[in-house]
Amino acid sequence: MIKHLLCALALSWTVAASCQAQTVDLDKATIAQLRAAMDAGQLTSERLVRLSLARMDAYDDKGPQINAVITRNPRALAEARALDAELKAKGRRSPLHGIPVVLKDNFDTADLATTGGSIFLEGSIPPDDAFLVKKLREAGAVILAKVNLSEFASGGAYSSLGGQTRNPHDLLRSPLGSSGGTGAAIAAGYAPLGLGTDTGGSVRWPAAANGIVGLRPTHGLLSRDGIIPLSLSFDTAGPLARNVSDVAVALGLLAGVDPADPATAKSQGRAQTDYTPYLKADALKGVRIGVARDFMGQDAEFDWVMEASIAVMKAAGATIVDVRLPRWLIESKGEFYSAVRMSEFPVQLQAYLATLKPGYPRTLDEMIERSYRLPAPRPDGAGPNATRWSLLRREQASVALTDPAYTAVRDQALPLVVAALDGVFTANRLDAIIYPPLAERPELISRTGGTRAATPGGGASSGTNLASLSGFPELVVPAGFTTDQLPVGLSFIGRAFDEGKILGIGYAFEQATQARRQPVHTPPLKGEALSIGARKP
Repeated sequence: MIKHLLCALALSWTVAASCQAQTVDLDKATIAQLRAAMDAGQLTSERLVRLSLARMDAYDDKGPQINAVITRNPRALAEARALDAELKAKGRRSPLHGIPVVLKDNFDTADLATTGGSIFLEGSIPPDDAFLVKKLREAGAVILAKVNLSEFASGGAYSSLGGQTRNPHDLLRSPLGSSGGTGAAIAAGYAPLGLGTDTGGSVRWPAAANGIVGLRPTHGLLSRDGIIPLSLSFDTAGPLARNVSDVAVALGLLAGVDPADPATAKSQGRAQTDYTPYLKADALKGVRIGVARDFMGQDAEFDWVMEASIAVMKAAGATIVDVRLPRWLIESKGEFYSAVRMSEFPVQLQAYLATLKPGYPRTLDEMIERSYRLPAPRPDGAGPNATRWSLLRREQASVALTDPAYTAVRDQALPLVVAALDGVFTANRLDAIIYPPLAERPELISRTGGTRAATPGGGASSGTNLASLSGFPELVVPAGFTTDQLPVGLSFIGRAFDEGKILGIGYAFEQATQARRQPVHTPPLKGEALSIGARKP
């Protein structure tokens, strides 16, 4: 009898232990953990949306005034409640069912204004959702808000409509552009997932500056239909999140062919519906990593984080190879980028403007003319964006798409860049190339107005336009901090459609370093500790 009693007690203790919930801070919870808690009835989409809105209330307009949000979705709570009811009645649509998402305000949303951050498009309701927004809604995601950006996705983290966004790690510094609102919002915990766009570095810079994960996917893996264009030869959407696994979840749901975007034909048979199987803690073992030291040497503390990251990868079983990129590529990449991007914007923007309702400008010339009517801020704070509006005149004066100065770069130089980078991968038998996407601290807002990212393609000191020119994928993962507590990111470049490989490598690096930290200016709020993993009795 005593033996049976002891067995019964042991069984009861085992059952009790297995029923205990794991307490996870909202800031550290992955989408997979949130999803499991929802499926188990321990969390609702409505509660998650309320927690997100509470962080916006506390940190965006008040408190540190991050100023990342342009427009909130007034129906977000109602949509969350409907998705909770659907989950109970029918089950979940996807891993994103009931998950809040923020969108850079250059993604078309048929129920919310899409402005590009510009007064010129204030209040513009596009005819329908962007292709990726449709996919998010079909997956059951809750579109929580449209967030600030560099106006028309070029320049610093400032727009005439949204003003200046601040870095939640250091309020005196920029979160960088052009997806600065998305980067700051994710770092500040407004949502687990955000979408940005990247032409010359606009997902990767904010990811690095805000201490989060960001992916510029292979050109053509994600549709650009319904996104305000900057330069379609380089433009791509890209997910930002607090961890690699959330980026992988989003990518699998968004990737694929869209007949409305011819570039996505390249992804036929190469896009995958689930990238999470690549996420293995030992994915660094046996891989060969090339180090592009051409972009180091600008800040000793950033270089130290790079060397520490290399040591971590070696310890995890990776082979490290120093690579030198061709000198002509380093010297010419900025000029190649500018030659294409500056000429494409006026023409491609005009095609987008033609889809809008009457009353909005139809050409770049008309926008420039309207800019001269607003020499001072309005009472609500919206006002001139002199740096970006001056750039409009440079874009206006760029050569036509039939000019040899454009066509020679598009048709000859860009394939040459692809061949050169492929050659580096092949010659060194590399799985990825690493470098610092930012090699020095983000600029002080007071010193430059947050405009450094206006430099076409990031300038000679940045390597981000390598992926832009080649169309190769690039993943940014938090790697460490400076002594003044600013995040340092690490980039992993892969070959075309090697997203699974670089996500796996990035995940293994993330698990080994655990380098991300919640920003000091957006700490936990009351009620954000979540019980995850408890079983119903």
